[in-house]
Amino acid sequence: MDTVNTIRNRILQLSDERDLTINKLATISALPPSSVKNILYGRSCDPKIGTIKKLCDGLGITLGEFFSTKEFDELEQDIK
Repeated sequence: MDTVNTIRNRILQLSDERDLTINKLATISALPPSSVKNILYGRSCDPKIGTIKKLCDGLGITLGEFFSTKEFDELEQDIK
């Protein structure tokens, strides 16, 4: 799995755990719904860390908590 799909899956997992729709997540994260949808539907190939930080703020977690998963730990290096 690649980084963008891992980010997408993590956002979906956290939203599902909190019973949040995409629009509700966008609202509590102070982001346009289109920004969140672009990440989730694969139209954003390189989500900015600032956007991920806002999502984390809306979800009530830190960036460290967002990225602290087995899936992120197992990602292969993009540059070898």
